Amino acid sequence: MDSRKSSASALCRFARLGGTFPASLLLALFVGVWYSQALEVSVGKVHYVEAMNGSTVLLPCTYSSCIGIKNLYFNWQYNDNGTMLKLCEAVIPIEGVDPNVRVYHERVEYVGSSKHNNISILLWNITFSDEGEYTCFARNPKEKNRNHSAIFTLIVVDELKVVDNTLTVIISSVVGGIIGLIILIMVLRAVIQLVMRKVQEKNKECLVSSSGIDNTENGISGAKAENKATPKA
Repeated sequence: MDSRKSSASALCRFARLGGTFPASLLLALFVGVWYSQALEVSVGKVHYVEAMNGSTVLLPCTYSSCIGIKNLYFNWQYNDNGTMLKLCEAVIPIEGVDPNVRVYHERVEYVGSSKHNNISILLWNITFSDEGEYTCFARNPKEKNRNHSAIFTLIVVDELKVVDNTLTVIISSVVGGIIGLIILIMVLRAVIQLVMRKVQEKNKECLVSSSGIDNTENGISGAKAENKATPKA
């Protein structure tokens, strides 16, 4: 309520300053404020579960409301071929107070917590007859008793499917082999470049030293030739 009042007062201040709003924009703003505060009921990102016959499953459900709750009514229902069977119901008086839950199914257990806005239930020892859609329903009187619900689907199987990861393993092996080959090529290339640089440096040193020896020998032999060519007095 406070945020709606602040939004309305902001619009009034804008109007007093000479601003004008199209009627459609005003309506969109008020509707947006209302829906941002509405109660939301959620069964999570994944709206189904696949469970083995005879196991126990969690049917998750949470709620949230920006304007808070008061005497929030909720229930769980099972769709039995078009007939909605009520599994449990309760009223949460205020936030953080756990309700007195009435359970109408012998294998249903309420495991929610008002402190965490959780109204989940457990279904024990499931059978194939339990397969189907389960509806988590809630109504908040602070929103003029608007209805909200979310559907969770239970699939019952004899055994859980084993995921075949063969293709994943093959792809991972191929990718890993390619990466390893690339690394090996890079290492060999670096080693070859290092060896070539060492060879080139050694060749340069040999050329410099051999060039100096040739010049010295040539100079000595030339001096000897000149001495021999000089006639005796």
